[in-house]
Amino acid sequence: MHILRVAQDIFPETVGGAPYHIHALSRDQAAMGHEVTVLTVSDGVEEREVTDQDGYTLIKQPPKLELLGNQIFANTVSDLRGMEDFDVVHTHSHLFFSSNVAALYCRMADIPVAITCHGLNSQRGPFWFSRAHLRTLGKWTYDSADVTLCYTDVEQSKLRNIGVDADIAVVNNGIDTNRFSPAGQEHPDIVNQSGQAIVFVGRLVDGKRPQDVLAAFDSIRKHCPDASLFFCGDGPLRDRLESTVADKGLADAVEFLGRVPYQQMPSVFRAADLFVLPSRTEGFPRTVIEALACETPVVASNLEQTSKIVNQTGKTVQVGNIEGFATAISDLLSDEHRLSELGKHGREIVTTRYNWAETVQETTEILGQVAEIDDSVTRDKKESISSPTPVIKDEI
Repeated sequence: MHILRVAQDIFPETVGGAPYHIHALSRDQAAMGHEVTVLTVSDGVEEREVTDQDGYTLIKQPPKLELLGNQIFANTVSDLRGMEDFDVVHTHSHLFFSSNVAALYCRMADIPVAITCHGLNSQRGPFWFSRAHLRTLGKWTYDSADVTLCYTDVEQSKLRNIGVDADIAVVNNGIDTNRFSPAGQEHPDIVNQSGQAIVFVGRLVDGKRPQDVLAAFDSIRKHCPDASLFFCGDGPLRDRLESTVADKGLADAVEFLGRVPYQQMPSVFRAADLFVLPSRTEGFPRTVIEALACETPVVASNLEQTSKIVNQTGKTVQVGNIEGFATAISDLLSDEHRLSELGKHGREIVTTRYNWAETVQETTEILGQVAEIDDSVTRDKKESISSPTPVIKDEI
């Protein structure tokens, strides 16, 4: 199968759950024998660049314009003109201009297209804008696709509620549970501190709400005076957060690790006693299942799509409830036996339900179904596409 993948960001140039998912999926599909080409935008090039990355072809275009965190490259349409040579086009997230244009072009040229939903609202731009975008251009983009892939049935239901009529398949977001496991090296900056370690992992942007963890830390220290807080990630809020730490005299207890290489992330989660994610909105974040695979419990916002797993492996708190986060974190840190039990249960859930090999297999099977649909069948009469029966394989 010849796959064109259209993505705004890709690992390792951009760190994050979606960029890594796109890279790893492309790498592993190429290893399976498929021809994979990824079209993306990059600040690191001044003109179109074509390279090989881990077995797949990577085409980078320089950005020409940025609007609310959405980089736009002017040659999107010219790069898409050759899409007839591909069996299927796979775009990622309705939030990006490249996905919207790809969906439009595929619809006009009658080219099979799938889109993966990496969350319904943006972490980059204003919340009101992403909600409005979802109900207009986003909805149109999903309805233009032959199938939408969601991580959870919650996202599937929400897309139906805004009127998306196209086929939707639910494919669990998986991880490599051999890499992310409790056995192995622990991050030295974290493990060498004397007390318990709280870790935030993510971009330091308002949508992730790292400021809430820091605001709760004063109360946490009253109950757990030896606790330390580590921020793994970078972003526009870093300067403000560092100033707050200095103003409160917390420099001895709060550390900013910056962008930690993905290869080192298992060591971060192993060294942590608790992972905290107070985001305003998420899809189904890899960081949650990566932490749990390392037997690290989670305290997170009570988002509908993640609450089921987090409530079994930690605690959920109302978005923006700083005292609620402080209480939940303090309660768990004060009960080491419960922390241990929650961590073990978390790994059991992840190894059972969130296998990366199955994610790749299911996604590839669905793309194959889309690519093999008879062109003589009209769009309205195409058979519904659903998630295939998982094929159990060893971890990648």
